[in-house]
Amino acid sequence: MFLLWLFASIVCVFLPWSGEPSVLHAESPGDIIIGGLFPIHVKTNRSTAPGPLSCTQYEIQQFLRTQVMIYAIREINKRTPRPLPNYTIGFDIYDTCADVSFAIRATHELLKNHSDPHSCLLAEPKTKAVIGAGSSEVSIAVARVLALSSVAQISYSATSELLSRKLKFPTFLRTIPSDKHQTKAIAELVKKCNWKAVGIVGSDDEYGKYGSDTLKDIFDEMKICIEFSDILPGYFSQNNSKANESLDELVRKINNSTAEAIILFTKQSNVAAIIGAAVKYSLNRTWIASDSWSTSEKLSSLSGIEKAGEVFGFISKRNEVPGFKDYVISSMFNGTTNAILKNYMTLYPLCPTKSEENRESNFPLKKTAKKSLKCLDPMNLTNYIDQDASYNTYLAVEVIVEGLRSLLKCDHRQCKRSTNFTALELLMEIKKVNFTVNGTHIQFDSNGDPCLGYDILYWNMTQSNESITRITKIGEYEPEGNITVPHDLVRNKVKAFNCSKTCKPGQELKKHSKGVCCNECVLCADGEYSEGEECKRCETKEYSSENRDKCLLKKNDFLKRSHPFIVFLSVLELFGIIVTIGFAVVFTIYRKTPIVKAVGGYLSFVELFSLLACFCLSLSLTGKPNHTFCKVRLPLFGIASSLCISCILANLLQILVGFNFDLKKRSWIKNVNQPLAVVTIVSGFQVIQCVIWMIYYGPHPKEIMLSKAILTYCDKGSDTFFITMLGYNAFLALSCFLFAFKGKQLPDLYKNANLISISMLLFLIVWIFFIPIYINLIGSYTQAIESIAILISCYGILGCHLAPKCYIMLFRKEINNEKAITEYIRNHYEQTNMPVVTS
Repeated sequence: MFLLWLFASIVCVFLPWSGEPSVLHAESPGDIIIGGLFPIHVKTNRSTAPGPLSCTQYEIQQFLRTQVMIYAIREINKRTPRPLPNYTIGFDIYDTCADVSFAIRATHELLKNHSDPHSCLLAEPKTKAVIGAGSSEVSIAVARVLALSSVAQISYSATSELLSRKLKFPTFLRTIPSDKHQTKAIAELVKKCNWKAVGIVGSDDEYGKYGSDTLKDIFDEMKICIEFSDILPGYFSQNNSKANESLDELVRKINNSTAEAIILFTKQSNVAAIIGAAVKYSLNRTWIASDSWSTSEKLSSLSGIEKAGEVFGFISKRNEVPGFKDYVISSMFNGTTNAILKNYMTLYPLCPTKSEENRESNFPLKKTAKKSLKCLDPMNLTNYIDQDASYNTYLAVEVIVEGLRSLLKCDHRQCKRSTNFTALELLMEIKKVNFTVNGTHIQFDSNGDPCLGYDILYWNMTQSNESITRITKIGEYEPEGNITVPHDLVRNKVKAFNCSKTCKPGQELKKHSKGVCCNECVLCADGEYSEGEECKRCETKEYSSENRDKCLLKKNDFLKRSHPFIVFLSVLELFGIIVTIGFAVVFTIYRKTPIVKAVGGYLSFVELFSLLACFCLSLSLTGKPNHTFCKVRLPLFGIASSLCISCILANLLQILVGFNFDLKKRSWIKNVNQPLAVVTIVSGFQVIQCVIWMIYYGPHPKEIMLSKAILTYCDKGSDTFFITMLGYNAFLALSCFLFAFKGKQLPDLYKNANLISISMLLFLIVWIFFIPIYINLIGSYTQAIESIAILISCYGILGCHLAPKCYIMLFRKEINNEKAITEYIRNHYEQTNMPVVTS
């Protein structure tokens, strides 16, 4: 703060105003002086070379804003009842030329104590409050100087969020919302229009930098792509080769971009160059205007402006300054003049008459405002009265007066306090104002910002008979975040550069390449569909059509009985059933013959029944699985196969008892040679564990979702019970194999032991290979593998154990009697020199 005071003091001593080229300045005496800083000229001749500065490019709108301040002060001084009965308000207004240096010098003049012109900044200033400056860049510089004397500064158009930081700018207030709300409003409009990609152009000043940075942060949170973000250099608006190069580069970037909206968050002089190039090259883009240029008559009236494209804009809540238009037409040029007004009349003298002919001839001023005009009708001048910055200037005057009324304790008759107060006292009262004027409620928050929203504007280029753009209000934005815009205006904002274009059904927008925001329409992935927007997953039992525009129901896929391989297996299964039934008939016919007794007698019928059950279960493995069949067939196969093998085991024990002549072994084997008990006990264990498996952990239908089908098959349920079931059957088969191998040396006419060993070996091999294949294989073909294993094992027993017996009963009847058996046994023992022992 000390360094800033020192800088201002140096300015005071070494840069007196009188040594510089004259600038516009208007003043009026009063008991209380309000300062004003307005950029009546918006350019200077500043360059890199040293030399005196001069102001250029006169702006009629800025001139009118100075007159709004003068009008408001005079209206307050004449108002009945008077707000400040004992006192009058004066003004001291300077042209800043939109330049920081000019603004600092003007501020120095405002802060002088007029009773002691050489006091510089050390004494209490005569000016108690300042309205201005125009831009954020200039306002920031002015605010740092005014803070030294605690003079309230109320800006009518400076919106930079940086100015809300009270530690840096304690005396700054404004009657326009900060860019914090403006950037949010812009982002909400982008969201409302469903734009997905934008370009941002800012400027190398506080206004442009902070606005651009804030927009980038907001768009990052909203997942809106920023295709480019440029900060224009300070020399951009100057007409030189360096500025032209920057402009050409920016135009190329805009022309090649896929951004759906270009946000120009910069001062009007920069925008003029960009929009001029957009008209020249017919860029035809969508522009979003910040408040610095959204209501610019100069830009909106450019010839061929429609070639630039459409323009949306934001401006603080607008309203007309009450009575000002009538004042301009009837009183401004007839009453008390001021230096700024005199200067204007020098540039644009009034027409001697107000004939229709003169009015018609002077109408082009609205477009050009050139000095070449001979005269000006005030009626045309009213076309330049804006409803934003002018109204905000009016509000600033009202705020200061309201602060003075509170500070001076005024009523309708008198003010109880004298004007001997400090600027700090007035500042504190202004911060506390809470009143409504002309329908606008004014109250400052802790940052010195008013709780006002924005009007959303649209440059209507089609509704004018004279090709003049009409800037119309189309919506509003409130500080709470609510935005209202007409749906029909933003519904179809789709152009060649629009990333929100609608894709065909079955497609969605996806990023095309790195560095480019605009997405391309790509086909949805398999299993997804879209109606031209976002791809969505089909339901679990659905798949996407070839065009990805709808979902279709998946077909149930299972081993159908019509499948050639299943037909082949079914033939084998039916053949096995027929053969088994045929064997049962033969065995029934020859049930009393020795060969039937040799294979176990009634046990052979149990064995045949078990084989028949296995063949039938194998036949049921095909077709669409259902809960009942899935649950029972594997456990029932385990029970049936163990019953079959237990019958064979019991038959082997009979053979061993019948032909074993070792008395010790024979007595032991004879004790266990109880066929019914053996079958019951041996198969009983399998029955128990299979029933538990079936009830609690049994097989069940299961579905696998393929891309276009639902694969239905029977899952085995518990791996433990499945392996235990097969393991137990394998153990029984191995026991039979060992007993059969042991009995190969016995005098068995019908070769039971030999044939059983072959069938059991085949059974073991099949199921040893089957278990790992079955466990690891998933799908409908598991049932086919299961069926093949059952068929091989059943045909092995049927062919090796029972078929030879049927052959003997049908074609070798001569050995199917007791005499043949006795003779065969006698010959066997005679050949081995073993005496036959009879009991």
